[in-house]
Amino acid sequence: MRRGNKKPRRSERGLTLLELIIASSILLILASAALPVVRMTVVRSKEAQLHKALREIRDAIDRYKDYADRNLIRVEVGSEGYPPDLETLVKGVQIGAGSDRKVRFLRRIPVDPMTGRAEWNLQAVQDDPDSTSWGGKNVFDVHSKSRATALDGSHYADW
Repeated sequence: MRRGNKKPRRSERGLTLLELIIASSILLILASAALPVVRMTVVRSKEAQLHKALREIRDAIDRYKDYADRNLIRVEVGSEGYPPDLETLVKGVQIGAGSDRKVRFLRRIPVDPMTGRAEWNLQAVQDDPDSTSWGGKNVFDVHSKSRATALDGSHYADW
């Protein structure tokens, strides 16, 4: 056997430094391209959760108003048939005058996914439509307390 013609075995071969750098660079480029997509997916998911939470609260307010308009529950004079606060929707109200039955409109106050708290900006019927403070008489509508901008360019507080 000649010593000069001896080929290295396949198991003795390894990656060169250049091959490692190229492979690492390709992985870095692919990872950096995927990161914005993941971030966008998280934001879209939170926006969908916000829409769901707002719809849930607004539906509960509408059901309360419907019960009040049909005189199934007692409401305060001047409340226009809207709940006095969100806690009333969770605690429930008595149906009829002599009945022990209660109706609850929400199981719990949903968490605002943008702020991470179950706190909402409330709006009363008597409040100015552009007002940022709640008059405290009733709950006509709810909005997020987040001042962030949505993917569509609107503010979450305007939803």
